[in-house]
Amino acid sequence: MGRAMKELPLAEVYKLIEPGPVVLLTTAARGRANVMAMSWHMMVEFTPPLIACIVSSADFSFRALRTTKECVIAIPAVALAEKVVAVGNCSGEEVDKFSTVGLTPVPGALVQAPLVAECFANLECRVVETRLVNRFNLFVLEVVKAWRDPAQKAPRTIHHRGYGTFSVDGEELKIASRMP
Repeated sequence: MGRAMKELPLAEVYKLIEPGPVVLLTTAARGRANVMAMSWHMMVEFTPPLIACIVSSADFSFRALRTTKECVIAIPAVALAEKVVAVGNCSGEEVDKFSTVGLTPVPGALVQAPLVAECFANLECRVVETRLVNRFNLFVLEVVKAWRDPAQKAPRTIHHRGYGTFSVDGEELKIASRMP
């Protein structure tokens, strides 16, 4: 290792491998919609689109997702950053997060969980794999319907860096690639 290298605490590794933008995950169980902030997710397949995500068993949304096996992943732009953090700072067990934070639930087409009107994209999902839920709280979701706001051409997203620190995605870099 070079002389400039310094040991990094293992608890900070996630800051280097952060998987993507902070998203909102909505569920609906027993007639009650809920929304949570989530930043631990990743694509695992192009077609059909599969997304793996971690939902803590301590989260109110965990029980709804495990029971109903469906949700919506709503992708907010940076303008919603304060509302996204507010969603993450309260429990759906105690409050109606949609009304408390000021987000608008919109019925989906294929799942009971609501879309979030203020987000630039919404992905209706069904759980297709649960073998790693008990061990890692990891659900694999198939996107069964996707929605995009055409008015938001190049929305910028936020990325969690830990303890209230976020980065905003930057400029695009185009390089010829065979990847889709």
